Amino acid sequence: MKHAFTKEAKIGLVTLVSLILLYIGINYLKGINLFKPVNHYFVTFNNVKDLTISSPVYVEGFKVGLVRSIRYDYSTVDKIIVEVSLDKEMKVNKDSYITISKSLLGGADLCLHLNKYTSEFMKSGSFIEGRLEGDMMSSLQEEVLPGVVDLLPKIDSILAGLQAIVNHPALSQSLTQIERTTNNLELSTKQLNNLLNKDVPLIVGNLKTISDNFVSVSEEFNELDYRGLFADINQTLANLKVTTEKLNSPENSLGLLLNDTKLYDNLNQTSANAAILLQDLKENPKRYVHFSLF
Repeated sequence: MKHAFTKEAKIGLVTLVSLILLYIGINYLKGINLFKPVNHYFVTFNNVKDLTISSPVYVEGFKVGLVRSIRYDYSTVDKIIVEVSLDKEMKVNKDSYITISKSLLGGADLCLHLNKYTSEFMKSGSFIEGRLEGDMMSSLQEEVLPGVVDLLPKIDSILAGLQAIVNHPALSQSLTQIERTTNNLELSTKQLNNLLNKDVPLIVGNLKTISDNFVSVSEEFNELDYRGLFADINQTLANLKVTTEKLNSPENSLGLLLNDTKLYDNLNQTSANAAILLQDLKENPKRYVHFSLF
């Protein structure tokens, strides 16, 4: 027996399947895997700004879950309940807490801080304590901006001082002198380059020639017979010593001439008599010279 579906039943079935697929697709786009086993927990905050459904939940930087829903508790004042789904293997210790972490560019996520000092775990469906931590922009507004406001008058004074320095004539003179110095340095650099390109190679060539000459002289010195030269010098010194000894000895004529004092005295006496004779010759020439005409 054939059971035929009516047209309305087929339309209803297709609509139901479409709704189920749409629900699954939307959750998939949100990052929620409906077929993955998870544990659900609830967190209460008094401010959930920038937090959205499907925002991630991290434990020490590792993603362990997502935000499933956010709803306001109208039975109380200033209380928002956030439902989070964590991986089935993720165990939450008692007295753990969750904070909202905001980024500088906007957006927020949840950070789960586990209490590692207890081995008791919370059951699925329990409430986890929610805490608010100051975001980066709030820290900037509370800590940095007051300091910047205090610095503004000082910055104005510094800018006024800088303007006075810039407008001072001495600065313009200094800049002119710096420009002249730069030009002189450029000229000196060009001269140095010319020196390096022209004179230095010539000097290096001359040094090479001198070095080659030193090498040649050194080779000639190496070829000298130093032993024979020193032997000749020693022989000459020995002959000079013998000659000196003979000059100092009274046993030869030259030694007597140099060492005999009597000979020196006789020479002095002879020189004195010759001087007296010449003096008498000048005074009494007739005594020694006779002129006769006949």
